[in-house]
Amino acid sequence: MSRITTRFERLRAEGRTALIPFVTAGDPSPDVTVPLMHRMVAAGADLIELGVPFSDPMADGPVIQRATERALAAGVSLRDVLAMVRAFRAEDAETPVVLMGYLNPVEVMGAETFAVEAAAAGVDGALVVDVPPEEADALAGALRPQGLDLVYLLAPTSDDERIGRIGAVASGFVYYVAVKGVTGAGNLDIDAVAAKLTEIRRQITLPVGVGFGIKDGPSAARVAAVADAVIVGSAIVGRIEHLAETPALIPDAIGGFLAELRQAIDAADKS
Repeated sequence: MSRITTRFERLRAEGRTALIPFVTAGDPSPDVTVPLMHRMVAAGADLIELGVPFSDPMADGPVIQRATERALAAGVSLRDVLAMVRAFRAEDAETPVVLMGYLNPVEVMGAETFAVEAAAAGVDGALVVDVPPEEADALAGALRPQGLDLVYLLAPTSDDERIGRIGAVASGFVYYVAVKGVTGAGNLDIDAVAAKLTEIRRQITLPVGVGFGIKDGPSAARVAAVADAVIVGSAIVGRIEHLAETPALIPDAIGGFLAELRQAIDAADKS
């Protein structure tokens, strides 16, 4: 059983909703990432999404695009990201880590090499934004023998056929994009989100995390009332950007923000 499945089963037994923060690996500098990961766990993160820098992050809005640019300017590669996970694992053997990014860096490394090295580093899964299930056979065939989950996105526009297709191949959890557009865009319509999650759960038994548009405690609480996980990216990365010139302040600043989200999520009414 994967770390991701184990973590969600424990949370379900406790009646709690997962908090999943996203940060771009190497932003604003490589030496910040591992201490930040540990600080996020201490503040209440249940899983971590670690963004792999890529030069053409088509699904990401300007905040995360700039984070990727900072990481690339610092020379961060996919191998560097794997080294960061390995360093994180030296002190944390339990918190699941999912790499989120695009296919090109994986193709450059080679899917099988990536899978073997990611598993050895302690990665638990991958969400490769630009690989639809129809084109994922090679990647899935490399990841799954290594025990790595392949996480997929669902969108407000995903119809029943698409939901069923993704449900047949996804593992770990699925990521529902709550608003149309790129990361950081739009405002949450929680009634629409709840209705879509009901539709998704008719076909998918995996946990469903919800991201995009979660900016603070109140919005996190609204999502926690209907979802299995609250995924927060741009609100975190924007705070990192503001502190890019004072990186020593980043772990505590992000830890404080996540602690606020954790408190709001735990207080959410899931009735």
